Amino acid sequence: MQEEQTGQHRLSDAELLEMKRWNTPTIYNGWEQITRHDAGADGFNVEEARDFMPHMGPMAGYAVTVVFEPGNPEHRRENPNAWSQYRRYIGGVPGPKIVVVQDLDKPRVIGAFWGEVTSSFHRALGCVGTIIDGGIRDLDEMNNVGFKALARRLCVGHAYATPVRWGCEVEVFGRKVQPGRLIHADKHGFLVVPPQDEARLLEAARFMDQNECRTMIAAARASAGKSTADILAEFDAAAARFGDNAANRFGSKGE
Repeated sequence: MQEEQTGQHRLSDAELLEMKRWNTPTIYNGWEQITRHDAGADGFNVEEARDFMPHMGPMAGYAVTVVFEPGNPEHRRENPNAWSQYRRYIGGVPGPKIVVVQDLDKPRVIGAFWGEVTSSFHRALGCVGTIIDGGIRDLDEMNNVGFKALARRLCVGHAYATPVRWGCEVEVFGRKVQPGRLIHADKHGFLVVPPQDEARLLEAARFMDQNECRTMIAAARASAGKSTADILAEFDAAAARFGDNAANRFGSKGE
């Protein structure tokens, strides 16, 4: 694994690519085995986030953050160089990156931060997608760029969209996100991984997916011609094996 100057370990591009082979719930199943956080309350979005590009599959990357308030024209006058300064922040962070955007106009959606132009220059700077607690526009063009978006809704205009501050903690869909956090996201939502959980995450997700396939899923799908009593007995036995496997590996009974 690569290591940032801060000392935080980062997953390699190969590891992130492998992580994208699973959906976000599968990554969560691995994460809950290794984390000391509350897996029932921490890590993932608690409000609905809509995936507007589910056909792109999952995305994985490290958070870069920005706050904007498109309903307030004063920000453009206060800092006319904000976009240029913000782009330099994005360009100075190693990728792959997911741009996490807090919209201060929430719950209103007055203007979109994202469209064809912003998606294009972020993609050129190593960003693979965004999670924005606000609106997006130019949906077809964003698809053509290959820029994935989880957002609240579509929006026609951009209003006075300009970066207000960046490289700071943000809150989106009820989840606080710090810059540099590993994120996995798809049509189910997103998971923000604590730094201390990164190193074992891929191995844990891989093991738990295999554990499910070889125990409970195998038992449930091999039911043809069997009585209800036999199906229930076999599933009880498979569930016990699943829990034992997780306990032996992680000290936890799993789901």
